[in-house]
Amino acid sequence: MNSRQAIALALLAFVPISAAAEHFHWGDGAVFLTAVLAILPLAVWLSTATEEISIALGPNLGALLNALFGNATELIIALTALRAGLVGIVKASITGTVMANLLLALGLSMLVGGIGRKEQTFQPVVARVNGSAMTLAVLAILIPSLTSLDPLQSAAGIGAFSRFVAWLLLLVYGLTLVFSLRTHRSLYEVAQVDLAAETGVVETGAAELAGRETAEAPGGHGHSPPLLPWFLVLLGATAGIAYESELFVGVVETVSEGFGLTGLFTGVVLLPLLGGVAEYITAVGMARRNKMDLAVSVALGSTLLVALLVVPVLVLVGPLLGHPLDLSFNPYELVAIATAVVVSNLASLDGRSDWLEGVLLLAAYVILAAGFFFQSTPIG
Repeated sequence: MNSRQAIALALLAFVPISAAAEHFHWGDGAVFLTAVLAILPLAVWLSTATEEISIALGPNLGALLNALFGNATELIIALTALRAGLVGIVKASITGTVMANLLLALGLSMLVGGIGRKEQTFQPVVARVNGSAMTLAVLAILIPSLTSLDPLQSAAGIGAFSRFVAWLLLLVYGLTLVFSLRTHRSLYEVAQVDLAAETGVVETGAAELAGRETAEAPGGHGHSPPLLPWFLVLLGATAGIAYESELFVGVVETVSEGFGLTGLFTGVVLLPLLGGVAEYITAVGMARRNKMDLAVSVALGSTLLVALLVVPVLVLVGPLLGHPLDLSFNPYELVAIATAVVVSNLASLDGRSDWLEGVLLLAAYVILAAGFFFQSTPIG
């Protein structure tokens, strides 16, 4: 058990504490704080279980598992909020997740990895493929948003257009799996040849799995984790996140109002940090160990998963939950998403990074996040 897992195990104590805070009515603030502290370790264990089961199942089945659970924490929280009618917060969380993955996670990775080093290098092939797909995702959000500005356009029409785009994004996501697992699998393997030769780290072969480092057994041979225990961990972590999400969503508006924050700012900043903590820790850890191939793949692959899988699922499931979600975003959200994609593409396409480049990405994230804070008025 590594230090990350040990800390996550200790923080699991907040799961029963949060349940007690809810049952004994300790107040919304206590429920909010303990639910947040409970979701963090559950997200880490969900991510760890997904990685271990993927190793046991092999590259192809492992990639499909990651397609379902790679961003399960964000999806569960978003579905819970959507069922509660917090459509604005869910939309904001989409914007915030893209910002956090492309600017915060990638920026921290470049900064932490670049300290003490002149520069780091990585294969730009994954960044190039993911960058193209992310450009499509921006277009998929931009066009419905522009359509909503037409005063003659009905809400039903915008919703129908959004669902059409959602199905198209799912199709594109399926094709990216075919690309990375079948027709162009060698592109992703080439990016890890030198690293695997030196460290024994192996890749699953899919863009979404890049960055999932496998542990090694003594003697230099990769181990095959026991399937049943990690499957039970996966189920338990998923159920725990679903329960804690209910507690979190039930008090998030009240607590945000108490701090003078809007649902928009909460969705953009807090929810992505809560759901993506496991990926951020992984990316920064890989960068510090001078494995920027893995760090960049984690940040970009996670964003691709959100844009091409999580967002379409939310759009298609929304009507079934009684709260339809369309792809109509306000102008500032559009600018934030486009800026994150453009800046991250510029930073990653050359295959080189240094600590100053990381600082610039982090500065871009802080400016965008501050814009959401200062442009908004409190909920009350």
